Amino acid sequence: MPGLADDLHETPSQTAGPYVHIGLTPDAAGISIYGGDLGGAIAGPASPGERIRVEGVIFDGTGTPITDALLEIWQADASGLYPKPGAQTDDDFRGWARAITDFTTGLWHFETVKPGPIVEGNGATQAPHINLWIVARGINIGLNTRIYFADEAQANESDPVLNMIEWGSRRATLMAHRHCDTPVYRFDIRLQGEDETVFFDV
Repeated sequence: MPGLADDLHETPSQTAGPYVHIGLTPDAAGISIYGGDLGGAIAGPASPGERIRVEGVIFDGTGTPITDALLEIWQADASGLYPKPGAQTDDDFRGWARAITDFTTGLWHFETVKPGPIVEGNGATQAPHINLWIVARGINIGLNTRIYFADEAQANESDPVLNMIEWGSRRATLMAHRHCDTPVYRFDIRLQGEDETVFFDV
């Protein structure tokens, strides 16, 4: 219809709302609808690699845990390959999942295999890492960050993405630390403040 486009305006932005984590992961929220949430597991039991658990809390600018956040996780497998047509990833590895924060404590967690180094098309190698996308009430645009592993120091030193971030406290916000010898890595996320986690414009 002539002139209709001139009358259309951009829809105002809004936050994800307080229930996005329930709507996208009802089973995890205790509401059984579909018989299983989409994105419930990154790596199946037959997927090779070291089995690890990653956990943490998302804090707002006042240091209060956020209890209504949704995290989407995607990563390479233990060989450093992302699942895609033509890639030689194992059949039991999905590489993508969702997790939500606990409604009381704010703790989130997921289990997976530790990813391997990723070789880029130009020959550069990225250190093992896991990608996160975070949405919650009060966040207009989802936040993208990465989890690197503090016990991969040599690989981290040459990672091209980490090397775009100044050394010191800013880079430290992307490091997950292993609990002693157990396969549990702790990664807290801070949305604002002095120790704000590094977020990427993706």
